[in-house]
Amino acid sequence: MKRVIGIGNALTDMLVNLKTDKVLDTFNLPKGSMSLVDAALQTEISKSVAGLPYSLSLGGSAGNTIRAMARLGCDVGFIGKVGTDKTGDFFIQALENLGIEPFIFRGKERSGRCVSLISPDGERTMVTFLGAALELSAAEVTPAIFEGYDCLYIEGYLVQDHELIAGAVRTAKACGLKVAIDLASFNVVEANLEFLRSLIQDYVDIVFANEDEAKAFTGEGEPLNALQMLSELCELAVVKVGIKGALIKRGSEVVHVGIMAAAKRRRRGSTLSSWSRRSGRRNTCSKGNKCRKKRRVTFTVTLFSIFPV
Repeated sequence: MKRVIGIGNALTDMLVNLKTDKVLDTFNLPKGSMSLVDAALQTEISKSVAGLPYSLSLGGSAGNTIRAMARLGCDVGFIGKVGTDKTGDFFIQALENLGIEPFIFRGKERSGRCVSLISPDGERTMVTFLGAALELSAAEVTPAIFEGYDCLYIEGYLVQDHELIAGAVRTAKACGLKVAIDLASFNVVEANLEFLRSLIQDYVDIVFANEDEAKAFTGEGEPLNALQMLSELCELAVVKVGIKGALIKRGSEVVHVGIMAAAKRRRRGSTLSSWSRRSGRRNTCSKGNKCRKKRRVTFTVTLFSIFPV
């Protein structure tokens, strides 16, 4: 079985079930949005919903991907940074409970957290404080971390830290790993376009993108054309097309797969289990939808194993 290690923002999700949407109006939070805030505002919002039912779980784009892979029986690890607080302790313990090998550093800032406000209709409005997650540095991602792993999965939100991502992929490639990246969000792509193009052309083997991200990267509004352009830069390209499923290209082969709707689930992340599992040619690869106010779906992908085992 292939071993995959993810790198991303180490966030703990606080999932709060709202009785009404009053808190959204109070803090001027667009329903279904994701807002980056400072610690003080997030604390104020958290206090305003004190007493409502809530739960804690692993969060972050890469964290969701790696967690899903662990539950599918894949051998996985995670690289990130948390604070020296109870939230950080929870994050590390949650990784260990899921059988995920933790490579977690401690930072000076408090741990990153996402307060997810769940409206009665199931819509989620996310208020995120990145905190210590932003302190992860390239110098901390050493060759020893990659020992025994076959693929590095990168959360696209991290590409805004060019030094961190460039250093991580260079180290991973030097250690013989494949590199996979999720483009995260169209606005992230637009803001880091030249860096991403260079990164993917020189280091990346697998690319995940939704329609908007693929368009931002290639300039092509037609998903199939965008898929073609992406595939010219990497070994395997995946373009998600909403409720129509996904388009996948490897070499000259193009596969179109449908979706399996997941009611009231709004997770961001893509799983590489189709690549990592060696039990046969039919495997699963699920990928959440983009971080915008649109319907979220999960789809099942059937691929060939793309690397020798």
